[in-house]
Amino acid sequence: MPAVHLLDYVAGNIRSLVNALEKLGYEVKWIRSPEDLKDAHGLILPGVGHFGHCLTKLRENGFLEPLMEHISAGKPFMGICVGLQALFEGSAESPSVPGLGLVEGVLQRFSDDDKSVPHIGWNSAEVASDLSDLDVSLYGLRSHSKYYYVHSYAMPYHEHALKTAGWQVATAKYGNERFVGAVARENVFATQFHPEKSGAAGLRVLKAFLEGKPLEKTPKSSSMPATSQGLTHRIIACLDVRTNDAGDLVVTKGDQYDVREKGSMEAGGQVRNLGKPVDLAKQYYEQGADEVTFLNITSFRNCPLKDLPMLEILRRTSESVFVPLTIGGGIKDTQDSDGREVSALEIATMYFQSGADKVSIGSEAVTAAEDYHRTGSLSGRTAIEQISRAYGNQAVVVSIDPRRIYEHDPTQTRHNCIRTKSLGPNGESYCWYQCTMRGGRENRDLDVQQLAQAVEVMGAGEILLNCIDRDGTNSGFDLELMTHVKAAVKIPVIASSGAGVPAHFQEVFQQTSVDAALGAGMFHRREYTVKQVKEYLTAAGIMTRPFEEF
Repeated sequence: MPAVHLLDYVAGNIRSLVNALEKLGYEVKWIRSPEDLKDAHGLILPGVGHFGHCLTKLRENGFLEPLMEHISAGKPFMGICVGLQALFEGSAESPSVPGLGLVEGVLQRFSDDDKSVPHIGWNSAEVASDLSDLDVSLYGLRSHSKYYYVHSYAMPYHEHALKTAGWQVATAKYGNERFVGAVARENVFATQFHPEKSGAAGLRVLKAFLEGKPLEKTPKSSSMPATSQGLTHRIIACLDVRTNDAGDLVVTKGDQYDVREKGSMEAGGQVRNLGKPVDLAKQYYEQGADEVTFLNITSFRNCPLKDLPMLEILRRTSESVFVPLTIGGGIKDTQDSDGREVSALEIATMYFQSGADKVSIGSEAVTAAEDYHRTGSLSGRTAIEQISRAYGNQAVVVSIDPRRIYEHDPTQTRHNCIRTKSLGPNGESYCWYQCTMRGGRENRDLDVQQLAQAVEVMGAGEILLNCIDRDGTNSGFDLELMTHVKAAVKIPVIASSGAGVPAHFQEVFQQTSVDAALGAGMFHRREYTVKQVKEYLTAAGIMTRPFEEF
């Protein structure tokens, strides 16, 4: 089996990259000391998170000089995400930390005047040269494909400087900003996107690098029409996972958060069993889901943390699902079964090492936001702050569970009210959204805008916006709620709760500015597939990631 070397400097979810390389038939060998680099031929520098963290770790561990020697010797080198950013002279993210200087330029933060930051989702990598006219692809990049990006800083595209230095470049556009999506020159290739998280399109890119094929004739069978440049609308499949009455882990779905069947059984019926988590995740990936989210709604109180069932689900899922995986539930400071104190950061690290790309935080975010509003300052100790410092804010999703509180007169509450088209039970024309904890069982004196703004300050990179009133109703997303929260924050927002038909996804994308939308029950019950939802959106003129097979 051929081998490829990975440089390990603690860079988030490496398991997904390892799984992708092994799927392509390669053995992964680790570079854990500068001396190991001497024996490396093909080398990959992965990276998630902070530019300064990456370069500082490389420098502290003595990797910089042997890394440059590897590149100078003409040996194959690939950088991924921060691995691409490291090739430039520097980044506004860490002005005092120099990059490798192999490529001219300093990375800048995206403007959030007209869009969400971080840039999260599926975008293009359009080769900026005459190659596309010759039906030749650069490392398997194709104009109709979309690739998974997650970053706040990027290299603005300056054609003359890069071309003069001999670089082939692929670009992407986010809002009005065009930036570098990939660069290649001689033995060096690097991508801002994550090929290991880009489905079939990304596996094709990795394969081209591993086989040493920078330029390849594009097969006629793959000639699909080019898709529009820019970020697509993401469709996310969500799986609520818990133990059923027999003790098995199953995917379930609630009706306003009640996951038990109505009727004959004691305690309100059995837990709804809609399938096995790993099998369903693979099924949704194969249908074209842009991300898969696992929400663990079972408490494993007496289970050692290292043996948590969700860790094994992540490991098995990441072996065959090559899109981003999010895990939520239990990510908080806690105590292990042996009495040892364990931080939220340690738990998140276990999930990342098992295949997760993001962690979702729920009830703990509410108490952290309450403390923030009470004190007016950050503690630095919350789960959001700990994890975003270590892995970047794109690794932290905050899941919010609000419900409507109706008011006749908005001046009679201190909370942020909206005028609503859906009147209350007594004809009230105003409402605010009350945040809850513990799966909607505990109400708090905190509104949804207060929570969203607080977690954005703490370092959350994305909001998963549920709605208790719409959960399980199949009546569509709460568009007023989505608009209300999007107006309060700059980070991406995922619409959740209420999707029952493809038209609901069209409504939320056309009538609000949410960045992604999530479906659950309609997929689990096989009323619609993810592919059918995407086809419906495409027919309505809404850009989604095209379906591809490897």
